[in-house]
Amino acid sequence: MPLWFYSSASSADADAAVAAASAAFPVWSKTKPAGGGPAAGRAKEFQTHMIEETGSGAPFAQFDVFTAADHIRDAAGRISSIAGSIPICKDEGTSALVLKEPYGVILSIAPWNAVHILGVRSVLFTIATGNTCPSLRPQHRPRFHGRGSPPGVLNIIYTTRADSPAITAQLIAAPAIRKINFTGSTAVGAAIAAAAGKALRPCLLELGGKAAAIVLEDADLERAATQCVICMATERILVCASVMDAFRPLLKQAIAGFAPAEGPAAVLVQGSAVKRNRALVADALSKGATLLHGDHMVVEGHPEMGMASETRMRLVVVEGVTAEMALYREESFGPSVSVIAVKDEEEAIAISNASEYGLNGAVFTRDLARGIRVAKRLECGSVHINSITVHDEAVLPHGGVKSSTPALTSFLRSKTITFQE
Repeated sequence: MPLWFYSSASSADADAAVAAASAAFPVWSKTKPAGGGPAAGRAKEFQTHMIEETGSGAPFAQFDVFTAADHIRDAAGRISSIAGSIPICKDEGTSALVLKEPYGVILSIAPWNAVHILGVRSVLFTIATGNTCPSLRPQHRPRFHGRGSPPGVLNIIYTTRADSPAITAQLIAAPAIRKINFTGSTAVGAAIAAAAGKALRPCLLELGGKAAAIVLEDADLERAATQCVICMATERILVCASVMDAFRPLLKQAIAGFAPAEGPAAVLVQGSAVKRNRALVADALSKGATLLHGDHMVVEGHPEMGMASETRMRLVVVEGVTAEMALYREESFGPSVSVIAVKDEEEAIAISNASEYGLNGAVFTRDLARGIRVAKRLECGSVHINSITVHDEAVLPHGGVKSSTPALTSFLRSKTITFQE
């Protein structure tokens, strides 16, 4: 049943979005903090749209909307703190000013999954710092609109999957575009970075993740099991072998409470994502792994239409995953989780860092000093001790390292002015 109709952006639409942003920039860049800033509200409406279009559960939709609103309020409060500097020059009679200025037109490309958090964050810092923004969005979320800013400051356009590469390349190459801000998969991010490099455009990339939750032998195992289950980002659970037998039933118990067999299945929006997750699990099982929970081959039904669904998949937990298996190293971006036994803390750190990704992670231990020590050695942008692998809070920096790689300063550039007294 259709929910919404939209038109895929044409080449002319892309040009028009960039032109509108360019025309709006001179006025918007001079707007004072009290006079600018995006509007937030209509939470129930936004939650309903997210549930209908992406199949999200109501609790996550509520979290997504209100966290996005928190980001908007936080950024609005920080705008007035933007400042340059007055360095001391070595030459007598020479003074200097270092100013912070907006780039101009910044292209935003955002994914569909955390619709409001990632959608808002992809444009929020851009326009809060005086830039204007054409924002390219995926076809799966067409009711995400830019409202509350003057014409041309934020233009959201959509493309089909088939049209997206050409339109993206056109936007990146547009002379008015000064920077690209992309959130999405590592593969697509690499292609965008290559195109941006050819066009000499700087990039800010937030790419994939393979978050590892490390359960040390002194952890509160019940808490660790619960926290590992409730986080959508945790793809690897690294458990010290000495407590694996005690941890396993607690993990099963947590799964039964959080994702019961008769409950709704996760919605991956695209059938190709379900096929990919099934293939990753099948590969692991063929090489000696075992199913701890779930059945990757079950065909889920559509809860409203009473028919088989190609886009739904229930949680699958695989134990005994090793380096020879694709699930060990590749981001599944779906409800497929690996449980890996490790000898000790050192092996857990080594396996976590062996991934090409470095977005976030978690450590479970009753010894805070030990947790901090392990966190310092993990190669990722954020680590959470005795909590889930994601802590999305406006006041905290967000970003990754390696192939997972924002703040207001990322959307400003420096200008140096010297003068003789």
